[in-house]
Amino acid sequence: MLTAVDHVQLAAPPGSEGRLRAYYEGVLGMTEISKPPLLAARGGCWFAAGGVQLHLGVEEEFRPARKAHPGLRVTGIEEYAGRLRARGADVVWDEGLPGHRRFYSHDPVGNRLEFLEPLTGH
Repeated sequence: MLTAVDHVQLAAPPGSEGRLRAYYEGVLGMTEISKPPLLAARGGCWFAAGGVQLHLGVEEEFRPARKAHPGLRVTGIEEYAGRLRARGADVVWDEGLPGHRRFYSHDPVGNRLEFLEPLTGH
């Protein structure tokens, strides 16, 4: 029986760890978590916030997905979007999901991220 999503893995190009840390920690406000030594040798980095973990793994022939993305639930979505904009990230609002406010952004290597907050009463 499935009980929860443990983490979401996104791909990243070799040598991008510094840019990923600047974005996931500095822009999104996540905390880097240690990778086990065997996995750390492969490159990439892992981040967490609340119950969410995002793992960024190195992929030699990296190409960001055009449609695939994690959906990350936030509170105070207007303020969170302002945080991203103030730190230079793109914010593209989308009204297509009934009962939610949401926007999309991209990390520094082109991965698409969705941020959403249910409207009151949902």
